[in-house]
Amino acid sequence: MKILSCVKTILFLIFSIFFMSCDQPRYFERVEVTLLFDEELSIRAVEVVSENEVWFAANKGRVGVYNGQDMAQVVLRHQDSLLHFRSIAHNGSHAFALTIDRPALLYRLTFDGRQITAADLVYTEDAPGVFYDAIGFWNANEGIAVGDPIEGCLSVLITRDAGKSWQKLSCADLPPVIEGEALFAASNGSIAIEGEQALIGTGGAAARIFKTSDKGKTWSVVQTPIIQGDAMQGIFSVASYDSDTAIIYGGDWADQENNENNKALSIDGGLNWELLAPAEGPGYRSCVRFVPESKGQTLVAGGSKGISISYDRGDSWTQLSDIPLYTLRFSNDTIAYGGGAGKFVRLRFN
Repeated sequence: MKILSCVKTILFLIFSIFFMSCDQPRYFERVEVTLLFDEELSIRAVEVVSENEVWFAANKGRVGVYNGQDMAQVVLRHQDSLLHFRSIAHNGSHAFALTIDRPALLYRLTFDGRQITAADLVYTEDAPGVFYDAIGFWNANEGIAVGDPIEGCLSVLITRDAGKSWQKLSCADLPPVIEGEALFAASNGSIAIEGEQALIGTGGAAARIFKTSDKGKTWSVVQTPIIQGDAMQGIFSVASYDSDTAIIYGGDWADQENNENNKALSIDGGLNWELLAPAEGPGYRSCVRFVPESKGQTLVAGGSKGISISYDRGDSWTQLSDIPLYTLRFSNDTIAYGGGAGKFVRLRFN
């Protein structure tokens, strides 16, 4: 019996240590930056498929993909005008790049590992006020793109056929917006997708979360405590760690040092939001991401003022780098790729 008791005690200690270690945040002392691409572009959208396939979308009609060694690019025009892209996503077989302004043009791009071999136009919208901000996929077949309001509701596109065709939701199927409420095309971060869920963050007159739990079939909306009221205030980025845990980050683009009410956490799938580090930590940031495999404890926020990191789910923050970035996406728990003004970079967190 004593032997059995000792075995039980040892097993209990082993499992306790294992689960305690799993709950620990991922700590870093520095970040190493490798410049992969340097040109006069504004890169606000990055999508990581694998270490050998990292996409970016930019202005001047430029869409590119890095294969781990080389960069392949295309330049897309409409009626002799260079297009402006701020959204890109991947469904496992193709990349999808979406322009911001009128006309809205959505391209499906094919990559063979070395070159972008096709850029097929799969959706066009030419209407006053059209402006798309972000795009993402739930799975290989179902995806969503979101944009500023037209006729009283958000612009929401849905695909159910792997991006071959896209349909715009009717305002009858969406909650109404508040006058002056819109989205920000700062980092392809206005939307966060997890499982069958999507959370969309707004700004301007209101900073709210529009939520669907069934891949765009039904919607609800909740108020958040993020700073709001002026045109450049609100939620600039949303990120989910799992179906319960999500963070929103933003602030006041016109007053980027202001760190009042610019970040909040939800632990119930976006239904309720609690302010994080009010009047503490970094001010405005255009992008926030959870570090993978960190149990939702470690967060990285990037913007024009640099990269900040939190090891306690946003309660406290440390400046890790002064490199200005608009957006970043992780490929694993130590490697991320980012875009900014004139730069496309690989970030190694150590």
